[in-house]
Amino acid sequence: MIKKLRFRFAISVILSALLILVVLIGTINIVNYRRVVSDADRELDMFSTSGMADVPELPEDAQMPDPNGQPPPDDRVIMRPMFMPETNTYSAVYDADGNRIDSFTSWNSMFANDTMEGYAQQVLSLGKERGFIGDCRYIKQTQNGSTLVVLIDCGPGLNNFRNFLKYSILFSLGCLVIISIAAVIVSGKAVKPVADSYEKQKRFITDAGHEIKTPLAIINADADVLMTELGEDNEWVTDIKTQTRRLSALTNDLIRLSKMEEGKKSLNLGKVDLAQIVAEQVNSFKSIAASDDKEFVLSCAGNVKTEGDADALRTLVSILLDNAVKYSPEGGKIDVSCRAEDRLAVLEVGNSTADFLEEDMLEKLFDRFYRADASRNSDKGGYGIGLATAKATADAHGGNISAHKKSDKQIVFAVTLPLSQ
Repeated sequence: MIKKLRFRFAISVILSALLILVVLIGTINIVNYRRVVSDADRELDMFSTSGMADVPELPEDAQMPDPNGQPPPDDRVIMRPMFMPETNTYSAVYDADGNRIDSFTSWNSMFANDTMEGYAQQVLSLGKERGFIGDCRYIKQTQNGSTLVVLIDCGPGLNNFRNFLKYSILFSLGCLVIISIAAVIVSGKAVKPVADSYEKQKRFITDAGHEIKTPLAIINADADVLMTELGEDNEWVTDIKTQTRRLSALTNDLIRLSKMEEGKKSLNLGKVDLAQIVAEQVNSFKSIAASDDKEFVLSCAGNVKTEGDADALRTLVSILLDNAVKYSPEGGKIDVSCRAEDRLAVLEVGNSTADFLEEDMLEKLFDRFYRADASRNSDKGGYGIGLATAKATADAHGGNISAHKKSDKQIVFAVTLPLSQ
């Protein structure tokens, strides 16, 4: 239990730190990216409105540029910006057929110009008027039957953004590793008061249980003496013996639960045939079930062996079978199966119930002293410790126990234990 508490504490701290880092680093990087985009859009807007966007309508005899890219002498189609952009820019004007009419670039590289022309041709086929192509931000405007495409180099800004993103992620991972180590170290100190309190509680239950056993034995012996003198039909003496047995059973259950919660150190480990234990316990409960016209259906594969304490596992199986017999309706069927599956020994005990099963109830079944409805179940006996003991036993063996419903009135308890090597 304490290990699980430490684990949950450490995981909570790590997940909280991870959430903070994701929000913080994510926000910073989103702001950086938007700044790159907004700077590029501002220059694109200034460039496109400084004269390049005011494209005149072309006459039918307008001259096209020659193959070397030189503009025609007709100044009606020559466009030049009214300012020089701060970053590498390429712009081109195209007619309705996609032929380039004029172009302008602040790039000095012919290779870059050829690349930008290819990008501009791709932009013409895109449906968006603004966006990214490669590391270039573009804007596309259509006016008077001609289309202006402007591309601006965002490479330096995007490279800075990518570098910051990479290093911020690495920094966050480093911080997360440090926080994880610190959380594991601090978790021990954080849960120490709870661990100390839990240990004192377990010692108290064990010590008190042993101390209570002696007076209970004396009371029971005295009741036997009184019964010989007053007769076995004396209701007061009979009630004393009944309540003494109930208190003795509760004391033994609490001691057993406390022992199982100590983990593996309380177990006498050895190779155990779980299938054989299940078969033995089912035979023991058959007569009890038959008295209420209840039927056991056993399906056990042979040689399902696990490493565990035979007595503890026998008690676990007995608890599940007793629970199924108690809470299944008269004439009901109890399904018991035991098999090896994926390196696990799997035990399932299922039975129908008279009451409607709710999901939140299933989560509480393994809590100490919990019973779904104390007013209706008081006649069944028990104190709500059995399933808590079963869970502690499964945990002590490195396994798990869970409850799920097949239908609204059918419940299945499943126990998984590691198979022995």
